[in-house]
Amino acid sequence: MAAAAGPARLVRCGQKDELYRAGLRNGAGTALRGLAGARPWLEWRREVELLSDVAYFVLTTLSGYQTLGEEYVNIIQVDPSKKKVPSFLRRALFISLHTVLPYCLEKALMHLEHELQVEAEESRAPENPPALGFPSRTFARSWIRRWAGELTEQQKKTASQVVYVLKQSIPLLHRLHLAVFYIQGTFYHLSKRITGISYLHFGGLQGEDQSIRSSYKFLGIISLFHLLLTIGVQVYSFKQKQRARQEWRLHRSLAHQK
Repeated sequence: MAAAAGPARLVRCGQKDELYRAGLRNGAGTALRGLAGARPWLEWRREVELLSDVAYFVLTTLSGYQTLGEEYVNIIQVDPSKKKVPSFLRRALFISLHTVLPYCLEKALMHLEHELQVEAEESRAPENPPALGFPSRTFARSWIRRWAGELTEQQKKTASQVVYVLKQSIPLLHRLHLAVFYIQGTFYHLSKRITGISYLHFGGLQGEDQSIRSSYKFLGIISLFHLLLTIGVQVYSFKQKQRARQEWRLHRSLAHQK
């Protein structure tokens, strides 16, 4: 007999997988630091963590096996039909969304924000030498630098605002997804929600999660209220900063006139 896995099992599965992934990342980082030294490890630490996560899911999910967390709680992945395991393409898409996409998005936003700040500093003080930033060792980084240099001042301001909004919105999106998971109890990871991968539980007591599902729903409602409060505080803070900036510009213009 099989039944839909409850939120308690999914949380335990995610925590167990994260524990083993952290151990794999630490082991790979220790090996790199021992072979190449501390400086290369600091420079390539994020890439080593990405390769460790990809290797973990390739050896388990992509190869058609359960992860260690799934074995721990005795659950198995199924596609939206709930009758068969996800296809190879669906599993590969999940791994890309779960590991590669967050890395690429984080790096792109970080380097774009850096290049926009460098461009703004150079436009304010063109006589000063350019600030030292990230070493340009990738094509993507060089392309971002060239693209940022071709933008107008207004476009740079708009791009900076977009980067700021994205950096603030991504954690809020994850919190919203987690609150929805607490209420519905189906998709613990956002990548699984996008790909439609859910879980079935085999063996044991099929209704053991029903007794605590109401507690998870209550936790989800509290999380939603807390998220709305956080968004309200951030919007208020943003408006206060905008008002202070406008008042400072007005004060500066009046001072120049005097």
